[in-house]
Amino acid sequence: MAREMRFDHLIRGDLVLPDRVLPDGWVAISGETIAALGTGEPPVAAAIHDHRGRLVLPGLVDGHMHTSSHTGWEGIAGATRSAAAGGITTICDMPYDTPRSVMDAETLSAKIEAVNRHAHIDVSLYATVRKSGGLDQVARMAALGCSAFKLSTFEVDAVRFPRIDHAEMREAFAEIARTGRMAAIHNEDQEIVARLIAEARARGETGPEQHAATRPPVAERLANLAVFELGLASGCHVHLAHSSLAIGFDQAAATRAAGGRASAETCLHYLCMTDDALLARPGIAKCNPPFRSEAEVEGSWQALLAGRVAYISTDHAPWPLARKRFTGDIFAVGAGLTGLQSFAPLLYTLLARRGLSVTLMALYAAERPARFHGIFPKKGGLLPGADADLCILAPGSFRFDAARIEDREEHRWSLWDGWEMDARVAETWCRGRRVWDGERVLASPGDGRFQPRLSDAPVALP
Repeated sequence: MAREMRFDHLIRGDLVLPDRVLPDGWVAISGETIAALGTGEPPVAAAIHDHRGRLVLPGLVDGHMHTSSHTGWEGIAGATRSAAAGGITTICDMPYDTPRSVMDAETLSAKIEAVNRHAHIDVSLYATVRKSGGLDQVARMAALGCSAFKLSTFEVDAVRFPRIDHAEMREAFAEIARTGRMAAIHNEDQEIVARLIAEARARGETGPEQHAATRPPVAERLANLAVFELGLASGCHVHLAHSSLAIGFDQAAATRAAGGRASAETCLHYLCMTDDALLARPGIAKCNPPFRSEAEVEGSWQALLAGRVAYISTDHAPWPLARKRFTGDIFAVGAGLTGLQSFAPLLYTLLARRGLSVTLMALYAAERPARFHGIFPKKGGLLPGADADLCILAPGSFRFDAARIEDREEHRWSLWDGWEMDARVAETWCRGRRVWDGERVLASPGDGRFQPRLSDAPVALP
């Protein structure tokens, strides 16, 4: 390659691709995009950033998280700061916002404006549907660029986060199928869970162990079967938004074998936490679906290594710490974990301690979520022409400190507070700009942009 100056930035380090690591590599950046990459003697650039001995990954893509469940759209600002510090350059934000969910084109348009006003890194957006009616909005929201739809078989709130019954879901799936997008599902059976919670309360049993006991595996398995059958009937791509059970990946594979379009993701916490955590940290460890057994953790890893997992997400849901304190009633505690800032170091650590390649991180936490959300190859890969989104990891002992989470003070808590991890995020780059320098967020609100889905073409499934 000619040595004349032709690039704005040159990043040196070991390049992590989905199928291999390129030692002593380099990424050349022009403007907001990757212009070239390679190994050996690097080209000349205006600025050289020497990270030799470190790992240069594509910026991570979190395919499932929540910014605005209780704060409104101003929560986009803090969440995207935390994401930048966690090596994430694109988040796919869920639609169940306060005070209104993204159920129509008008609201989606307003949220897009909010993203472009508040975000520090880039954002794709889910949309959803009303409890009944309003399905004419599905095509309109797709036209505005939503990356996917989210529906639930369990009701958190009748307006903001409703349960969609089977008849309505069947019609919604038919509309969503026409857009080429997936319908991601919160997969717990309403009747079973509601009955078990009511019975536990009637017995006065509200301890932390009751969270998992009242949301048993059968409630998840049953919900999976129902939505996959509805997907088969409608032609819709149905996706489990968080399978806490290894069988969920098998159910998705069986549906594909029957001619359907089906997939399932795991969340990072289902790859490392068991239900014992509910007893050790009863409020902080509460999420839906709950943590399962060690056998389920191992089963999820086996599904991942067998290629049956769509991608790995955080399901980041930053309730205020006051909502996470257990005071005797586990049912009164908010369900959800913080996970953006710990994403890259924790995933690297879990892979390293199992002797697994860091390439799995580039595949399952960057390329695959970008593909499922229709933003690849612009996002999710170290590729010429792609956005210059990078996550640079420095291997070495690193203690995760929740007090340093780059979000508002009430969100500075973590299940992984104090954990010793095996790498830290040294830098994060978004569209050719360094947004995290290892100590500080360098981006400002408005530097992030809404990332619309690039195509209505359905994602290729295994």
